Amino acid sequence: MLKLKALLLTQGMHGMVSQVEGLAKGLKLAFKHETIKLKPFWNYIPPKFTPISENLLTKKFVCDSKIIISCGRKSVIPSIALKKRFGKEIFNIHIQDPKVSLKNFDLIVCPEHDNLNGDNVLKTTGSIHYLTKKEISENSKYLRFNKEKKKIVAFIIGGPNKHYNYSEEEVHFVFNKVKALFTPDKYKLVVIPSYRTPELVIKKAFNTFSFNHHVIKDINKKAYLSSLAIADYVIVTCDSTSMISEAALTGKPIYVAMFKPKRTSSRFTKFYSQFSKLGITKELTERVDNWSYDKLDEINRIVPIIKEKMKLNGII
Repeated sequence: MLKLKALLLTQGMHGMVSQVEGLAKGLKLAFKHETIKLKPFWNYIPPKFTPISENLLTKKFVCDSKIIISCGRKSVIPSIALKKRFGKEIFNIHIQDPKVSLKNFDLIVCPEHDNLNGDNVLKTTGSIHYLTKKEISENSKYLRFNKEKKKIVAFIIGGPNKHYNYSEEEVHFVFNKVKALFTPDKYKLVVIPSYRTPELVIKKAFNTFSFNHHVIKDINKKAYLSSLAIADYVIVTCDSTSMISEAALTGKPIYVAMFKPKRTSSRFTKFYSQFSKLGITKELTERVDNWSYDKLDEINRIVPIIKEKMKLNGII
């Protein structure tokens, strides 16, 4: 039997790709990615003020799929335009708040901290993503260390965004805090940069940690997965709710390394509070604790719910 096909619409950013691909894989769909680029003028116009037209795209594409999964502001308009053209022949899912009427979509999948409510809204704890327990386990031997009875700490670094600017002073403070707390006599740090980590921050990490610990200097998914597999503790910088959500798949203690925000975000504040209350995270302070929680696997929780909705719509 042929797999159902999904068309994945994003702006191409890693975090968005991770979410749409993770959902497609969870639903066991064949899929293809389409990177959305709008004509220049429409990049500055919010979706709610944008006409519903495929003519706004710089490049048109063929839709030969019954399921559309979109994520990101620019993907909102093409998803709605395809729904308008094909109607009940397709099932369109948008991940995160589309900032337009929810009636334009068959289903919205968004984290609870988005504060979105509606009959077709399916809420998740944290962000969904494309990591799986199986994939993490399969990469456990990629990084090999002589542990010497030391505990392994994965230190996962994000990058600047509209809420956090990663100033030199802030980075210096956080790095020194991590270095002082996880001393080389008891711990071995594995430092993992992400797609958003500036080169200067990676260089700073290498200069700070490379003598006694291990620093990955490039973007290496296998090293990232392996670090999650072998770590006893995980530290994630506060700017990435997606990487904190990914780490929660391990069930291991997660410390959140906080930076001073450029501006307060109720979404971030609610996310930190929720994960703390669930016993998943603690803020990085001056002590090392040990705790556990149920592994957070939201994709496998929501897949049966989505399939049921697809059945009701006659898609499967």
